Amino acid sequence: MDPVTVVYKSDARRGAVWHGVFAAEAPDLALVDWSPEAAAGARYLVAWTPPGDLARAMPALSVLFNLGAGVDHLSSAAIGEAVSLVRMVDPELTRSMVEYVLLAVLAQHRDLPAYVEAQRDGRWEARPVRRAADHTVGILGLGVLGKAAAAALAGLGFPVRGWSASPKAIDGIETFAGRAALPCFLHGVRSLVCLLPLTDDTRGILDAALFAALPEGAGLVNVGRGGHLVEADLAAALDSGRLASAVLDVLAAEPPPAAHPLFAHPRVIATPHVASTTHPATAARQVIEAVRRHRDGLPMANVVDRTRGY
Repeated sequence: MDPVTVVYKSDARRGAVWHGVFAAEAPDLALVDWSPEAAAGARYLVAWTPPGDLARAMPALSVLFNLGAGVDHLSSAAIGEAVSLVRMVDPELTRSMVEYVLLAVLAQHRDLPAYVEAQRDGRWEARPVRRAADHTVGILGLGVLGKAAAAALAGLGFPVRGWSASPKAIDGIETFAGRAALPCFLHGVRSLVCLLPLTDDTRGILDAALFAALPEGAGLVNVGRGGHLVEADLAAALDSGRLASAVLDVLAAEPPPAAHPLFAHPRVIATPHVASTTHPATAARQVIEAVRRHRDGLPMANVVDRTRGY
């Protein structure tokens, strides 16, 4: 039996790792780099940015494997309803996201943004050291990443609560669901972490009204998408003291201009969309398992529900 072709369209350096894993562990599958000739008859595509003319380039396409957990950058119309869209849920991606969220929350808990600002100004000013037990963390989004971050934060002694669109039950975590529950969820939250998928319902959710529901001096951590944040509202909240700091791994425009109001703000720590990344070897193994299951008529994990957007 000829190997099943899987087309890879992404970074060549990471692709070398993919080729090594496929060669060593999946002789029944043939991983080939993107070319019009290779794509024409293939049923499987691995990509972050598929070609704009996907339906014409890959008329036989059955499954598109997205090289990340978020799929908001992909157009359902361009992909086609007959194509299954699978998002990447990589244990290494989860671990790196948890590391980043811990880093950001601990920085806010121990006033690191304020100390960095003071150092820039030449000020030596000690601030009170607070207990983790007095610093409530709220997590918007209780998917795989949100649940993992919540568990890690709770393990450090932070009171953690989570909000999601639909009800979730998580041991040791107070949970809230639906827009009507947002004010109660936000009350008393000292660090708010956004890990939501970007959908029509969540776009612009981080706005002035939401910031007003947080206690004065709270901090924001956005590791979702730039589209979740109304940037002008955050700048105003930081300037007024409503929020003390923000850690942003995503912005609406990436990269931002050097003079971007948030990128250049003294109370903002901004990183270039590096909170988590898919590890090529574990991602390749995830795709191998999914292709084999699809080939054998079995259900695949992490298939995106197009009606929900994740």
